[in-house]
Amino acid sequence: MGWENRADDDPEGDRPGDVVRSLAELNAAAAVCAAQFPTIGLIWWGWAGAQQGDDYGGSFSFLYVLVVAVAVLVTPLVMPFVGMAHAVAHIVPAGHLARVTARRVRGPAWAWHLVYAVALAVVWAAVTALLWSRPFLITATLLAALGVLPVLGLGHFRRRARVTGRPQGFWAVWLPSLFASVTLFLLVFVGGLLATVVGLVGYQAPALSAGQLTGVWRGADGAALRLEPGGKAELTELPTESESGDWFADPPYTVCEGTGNWSTGRVGDRDAVVVRLDSGCGRQTYWRIGGTKSAPELFARFGDPDASWVWILVRG
Repeated sequence: MGWENRADDDPEGDRPGDVVRSLAELNAAAAVCAAQFPTIGLIWWGWAGAQQGDDYGGSFSFLYVLVVAVAVLVTPLVMPFVGMAHAVAHIVPAGHLARVTARRVRGPAWAWHLVYAVALAVVWAAVTALLWSRPFLITATLLAALGVLPVLGLGHFRRRARVTGRPQGFWAVWLPSLFASVTLFLLVFVGGLLATVVGLVGYQAPALSAGQLTGVWRGADGAALRLEPGGKAELTELPTESESGDWFADPPYTVCEGTGNWSTGRVGDRDAVVVRLDSGCGRQTYWRIGGTKSAPELFARFGDPDASWVWILVRG
């Protein structure tokens, strides 16, 4: 009797010599593996952005939008190859080991498939740790998680094959996988967007009182800003908003020295320090608060908002 007429927990229904069944299973495994990678890429992108921390109030540039657009266009072309590589290196070998084990030991084949998917994840994690010094435990956990959905998805297509009496064709596998991939991607994207809007995830600038802001803040090229209690400020080689306000000047700021005053203010969703000079050099400048509570920063953006100069000051 053929593989497609057997139950998942019947080991005799999976004959490795059945070439048609093997190719159909490889195709299904590749499709299910490929379905999860766009969402994994989205999660990694969000995690990487969170690790970078403060974006210093920047907006999406044209280059950023272009990179995202290219990624969206290229992903459908690349994912089938990525899915096939994952299936060949991980899911299909685990399935073969599961069938061999299920012939000799009691238990459903899908459960053994999961066990061997985790075991192979540990093996590949050890390889990456030896060759590229990647953290073993984290890598093993991630690779094991990458094997769960493909194993369960492959079991779904096996059950469908038993119902129809024949292995699933190319489009019968890839179209449902495409739909599942898009659905999962949108769910994670919308969930992440909502979590960011309500403040559950994402960067939060530290809240500093006027007393915590006092002191000396230093930047590149000898720039310094001394904020004294009572609102007095002293500037040394410090960039300020130019009087012309020309975004496209080179540089789009004026370097000033002297004394003035400072106060707290707000720019958008950021607390800021507003610095005004007593002399006629430059205009009042908003130094927004960034960094972290343990390592706070003051920064100002000068010029075109889409490609601006960013000056950062840290405690001296």
